[in-house]
Amino acid sequence: MRSINGTPEHVVVVGAGMVGLSTAWFLQEHGVRVTVVDRAGVAGGSSWGNAGLLTPGLAAPLAEPGALRYGLSSLGRPDAALSVPLVPDMRTAGFLARFAARCTTRAWRRGLADLGFLNTRALSAYDDLSAGGVEGAQTTSSMFVGFERDEQSTHLLTEIRAVAAAGVAVDAVRVESDRRPAQFTDAVTSVWELRDQRFIEPEPFLTSLAASIRARGGEILDGVTVRDVRHGSGPVFVDTYSTAPVRADAVVLATGAWITRFAKPLGVRVRVQAGRGYSFSVETDQPATAPLYLPATRIACTPYQGRLRVAGTMEFRHPDAPMNPARIDAMIRAANPFLRVRDWSVQDAWVGSRPMSHDNLPLIGATRSPGVFVAGGHGMWGVLQGPVTGQLLAESIATGVTRPELAVFSPVR
Repeated sequence: MRSINGTPEHVVVVGAGMVGLSTAWFLQEHGVRVTVVDRAGVAGGSSWGNAGLLTPGLAAPLAEPGALRYGLSSLGRPDAALSVPLVPDMRTAGFLARFAARCTTRAWRRGLADLGFLNTRALSAYDDLSAGGVEGAQTTSSMFVGFERDEQSTHLLTEIRAVAAAGVAVDAVRVESDRRPAQFTDAVTSVWELRDQRFIEPEPFLTSLAASIRARGGEILDGVTVRDVRHGSGPVFVDTYSTAPVRADAVVLATGAWITRFAKPLGVRVRVQAGRGYSFSVETDQPATAPLYLPATRIACTPYQGRLRVAGTMEFRHPDAPMNPARIDAMIRAANPFLRVRDWSVQDAWVGSRPMSHDNLPLIGATRSPGVFVAGGHGMWGVLQGPVTGQLLAESIATGVTRPELAVFSPVR
């Protein structure tokens, strides 16, 4: 049923990652009763092992001319930071063809401008969660970017200027020796500091977010695999393999790299492909206090429970494929010359499937089916953009009014 003002009384959110839980929480802000279902549980997908960087100034589309050149040069190389199958399946091949078509400077800048609407609001959405009682810690910190040679920093500075033109200013300064992170080896000769950034540990943050949803009357059902979404002129039913059908006034599909499985029959033509990322943690002689980034190796590091979490790679592979230990070995070989690590005994090894859209823009909004919405496809930036996505989508569902700036993110674009 819907209330007198047209707001749905009950919404089911499929997916308990950052995007799904944020959408549920902000729906509650509009007085909506929510049920979240997930086949694994809170943070069981691509959120848990994420680096947790909240850096709007670096949230740019992956598709750019350098990515295409690197992807072509790494074809068939299992140790490359960007792993593309030498002979991809038809679905992956179709995605890659569309992705490659957007690896131009013009398309990259257009995508950056579109993402600016989310990036400029991303941190304020986190502030709203904190003000509303979500206790997961956000740490404000500089981020240190290291290069083997000074001339390698040119691309970073060019990107930062472009991001600033899209509305997100970043204070970037060259680091002197007294500010240099102890975790960088002498092979890193050029260090830049991006000031006033943030990071989180995703698992405790999402646990706190889920606890807040439950405390406010929401229901979160773990271990529930959705089979289908049935829709019509009335209520929407979520069919599962383990429970009776769940009836709702609206449904939000926030299933990450598995979105296409449910959304394609609903008129969503945007391809979403798993871009799998890996992470692990290691001990360092001195505890890390700030995020580190090595653009040449595409590796980001964040403090994690007294250790250093090392995250990176982009592997185009089926989202349910098992972990490939060779990917972690390749990350260690790439990072070893640049990071001071006590030893490379890996802890917390993880692989997660980032939902990559072929046009580098997330899917936020209504499908062709009444009452069914999609939230996902954020690629590497789901943790950063998840709360603001949930906030904007909840507003649209509850009020029936969609902000015009969200048109570029329409799932049926």
